[in-house]
Amino acid sequence: MYIPSYYENKDLPEIKKFLLENSFGILVNVVDNKPWGTHIPLELEKDKDGRDILVGHIAKANPQSKVLGQDNEVLCIFNGPHAYVSSSWYKEEEVPTWNYIAVHVYGKLNLLTEEETMASMYLLVDKYEKSSKNPISLQNMSPKTLRQVKGVVGFQILITDIQATYKLSQTRPEDHAMIISELGEREDPGSKAIARTMQGNQQ
Repeated sequence: MYIPSYYENKDLPEIKKFLLENSFGILVNVVDNKPWGTHIPLELEKDKDGRDILVGHIAKANPQSKVLGQDNEVLCIFNGPHAYVSSSWYKEEEVPTWNYIAVHVYGKLNLLTEEETMASMYLLVDKYEKSSKNPISLQNMSPKTLRQVKGVVGFQILITDIQATYKLSQTRPEDHAMIISELGEREDPGSKAIARTMQGNQQ
C-alpha cells in the first residue's frame, strides 16, 4: 500500500486495537491469475507460540478456497471510518481530499483442521453474541446444524507485515479545528468518527 510518511501509523498497539474493533475485512489472493477477494471476519488472535495471527474461514464452494494451501501468502484489508474533506474549510486555497483509516495485513496462510475450525467458530460466535438481547451458543445447537462446518475451510494467517494509513489532515494542522468542527456537524457516522479521531490525536 502506498503510504506517504506523514500518514503512516507505526503504533502497533493502536493498530491492533483497530483490528480488534474492525475485524470484518477482505481476504485477497490470486485465483486463476486474477485478484480475488472475500469479505469475512478475520479475528486477531495469538498462536500457541504467542505470535500474532488472523483466524477465519470461507465456504468450500468459494473458488478462493481451492487455492488456499500451506504457507500461501495473502493480503487482508481492513477499512475504518472515512470522510470527504471540503477545501472550503481551509484557510488557503487547495483541492479537497478524503480522510480515512485503512490497514493492510500480509501473512502466511495455513489451513486448520475441522476440529480447529469448529473451535474458532465457537470463539467467533461467543464474541459477537455478547451484545445480543438473547445470545445463542453453538454449544446448544444440534450435531446436525453443526455439521455445516464441513462446508467451510478454516485457516490462520501468521502475520508477516502490517501497513497502516491514518490520513487525518496531518499536513494541514492550521485547519484542524475547522475540519473537526465541520465533520462533527455532519450526520454520517464516518465523518463523526474521523472528527473524533482527529480530536483525540491532538490531545
